[in-house]
Amino acid sequence: QVQLVESGGGLVQPGGSLGLSCAASGSLFGAFTLYDMEWYRQPPGKQREWVARITSTGSTNYVDSVKGRFTISVDNAKRTGYLQMNSLKPEDTANYYCNLRWKTFDYWGKGTLVTVSS
Repeated sequence: QVQLVESGGGLVQPGGSLGLSCAASGSLFGAFTLYDMEWYRQPPGKQREWVARITSTGSTNYVDSVKGRFTISVDNAKRTGYLQMNSLKPEDTANYYCNLRWKTFDYWGKGTLVTVSS
């Protein structure tokens, strides 16, 4: 059974930084390198929104609100994805979820809470 486990969330002041990790365990169908990894977030009382994507070929995309502040990456050897978040703002407060996807195979983590507050 595949599990994605996010970590690295917490409380940070505005302007600060946090690094999230998403580790995949278990037997994926196909190699980890085939999968695209995405990060989503769900602010309190709001709908989940897409944040960033890194494809199996290494291409990256970001929602406009985080461009220039967040960086997505993966370490294929560790089967782990990362989201480095800099210059954090109160509106970045949310539960952050990672998603691993290839063809019809779609895996989600349970989320990690990021709170940006003074």
